[in-house]
Amino acid sequence: MNKNQSLPWDHPRFRSWIAVARACQLMQTVLTRELTELDIKPPHLDILINLYRFEGISQQELAHKLLVGRSNMSMALPQMEKRGLIERRGDKKDKRVLRLYLTREGRSVTERAMAIQTALIERTLSSEPLDQCMAMAESMERLIVTLQSEVREDTREPV
Repeated sequence: MNKNQSLPWDHPRFRSWIAVARACQLMQTVLTRELTELDIKPPHLDILINLYRFEGISQQELAHKLLVGRSNMSMALPQMEKRGLIERRGDKKDKRVLRLYLTREGRSVTERAMAIQTALIERTLSSEPLDQCMAMAESMERLIVTLQSEVREDTREPV
């Protein structure tokens, strides 16, 4: 590396980047551990919460919301369907489209998982003043917009 180039840790925003990445990784680790009683993982919870909020969403719309490729969906959804958490139904207007719905069991598991997730968020962020939490959220939302421009819209893969 040439002397005129700075190393990542010399960059003034590197500390912020590392802190966000580590916090996210640790939250995922704790959430994964706490969801074991429900036999689901955070990616399953993301799917379940979206189906709870947007009942009847298509697989493609769900992949778009979760920022993942359709291939990721096609691996997770059959497992969740086999477990009785979700069901896929054909769209009445377009038979090529599959719509996703929670089953009664899926709704129950989702509600219990959301309570676990909410308790974790409250436990970890309750010592932070609400205005700082909101400022952090706004900053992260701006970062998301910036990063989304770096991602191809059709595949959700880096440009």
